[in-house]
Amino acid sequence: MDAISVEQLIRSPGKLIEGAENGELAVVTKAGRPLFLAVPYDARLAGEDVHVAVAVRLYESDAVSLGKAARIAGLSTSEFIDRLGALQIPVIRYSAEELERELAAFG
Repeated sequence: MDAISVEQLIRSPGKLIEGAENGELAVVTKAGRPLFLAVPYDARLAGEDVHVAVAVRLYESDAVSLGKAARIAGLSTSEFIDRLGALQIPVIRYSAEELERELAAFG
């Protein structure tokens, strides 16, 4: 998640737009303090409550943990996991290296 100041946004709005097109969240700041969160539109999340949509995007981008995302969404962790499943978003995410180590441990 990037931060962009209001001044940078005024001078170069394309940076925020390009980030949004790439699915990136951005915090817009004024005088060094967060002013608002720019969340790219996602058709999968269009029917969700705004808190859930923001929480999902933050979780997907690894900006927050599963528990923190659930709190942002106003859901219990198990309810948030169910919501992720309905959106076909994996809850357990392994890198290729982590998966290889796990498989080697059992092999």
